[in-house]
Amino acid sequence: MAADEKQTCYQGVYLNSFQFYLEKSGEHAVLRQYVEKILPGEFQRIGAGKSSLDVLGVGSGGGEIDAHMLSLLQSSFPAIPITADIVEGSSALVDKFKAMVAKTANLQKIPFTWHIMHSEDYEKHVKAKGDMKKFDFIHMIQMIYYVDNLAETIKFYHSLLKINGRLMIIIEAGNSGWDILWKTYNKDLCGNEVKEYRASTEILTCLKSLGLKYEEYSIPNSFDITECFDLSSGSGECLLSFMTARDHFSESFSPEIRAGMLDLLRTKCSTEKDGKLLFDSTLSCIIVHA
Repeated sequence: MAADEKQTCYQGVYLNSFQFYLEKSGEHAVLRQYVEKILPGEFQRIGAGKSSLDVLGVGSGGGEIDAHMLSLLQSSFPAIPITADIVEGSSALVDKFKAMVAKTANLQKIPFTWHIMHSEDYEKHVKAKGDMKKFDFIHMIQMIYYVDNLAETIKFYHSLLKINGRLMIIIEAGNSGWDILWKTYNKDLCGNEVKEYRASTEILTCLKSLGLKYEEYSIPNSFDITECFDLSSGSGECLLSFMTARDHFSESFSPEIRAGMLDLLRTKCSTEKDGKLLFDSTLSCIIVHA
């Protein structure tokens, strides 16, 4: 990777806390259920009359959701060839994705092109080459927090859509627990990997300013953060580290800031049920038309 290209936060300790978060939150299971409901109909509109289909995943991580969506696309159009381009900055997650492809028969039928780089570096490479491959379906799942210029990023990827193509953005919902935490403690949390926190509210404002047509869907989800309030819990520390985008939550903030964050998580970001604190991690899915 060139020296001027961005590094990813999904490595080392933070990568481990990300994997723990996925297990704890059940987010991927919720996303799989959701895409099964919404995407088959979208795919029929996207693929109508086409002889091939090209997919671009931006920030695809380990590929779990990509694999599910590609399988749904194959089921919708079993006789049509499909290609997949993957943009992902974490080489560790790309290796995980490649390993999954190697042991999944239906994925082995799809030619993959791997771009191990940040999304904005991909944009620079594409523009420098002057070879702008177009796509029928582009998805950006839980990654748009990490781009520097929101409007330019959306404009670029929207420009890569073919006729009847769709850009799918999945992000934390406005007024969710994430939104409340990160906007309340914006000065303390932003500045490392996440320069400016964004939820669905900011994405919709940007889409409206660009004059793009879209639909928004809510994906309800919550997960248990009770362990976060047990100072002796390694699991709670790991979860808090991911939620604040730090390697070590307890070492990254002053005692006053930590106490304030925990109070906010308890009183504003969660609900109590059967003795457990359930964090509101509702997601928003935004489907943008070509």
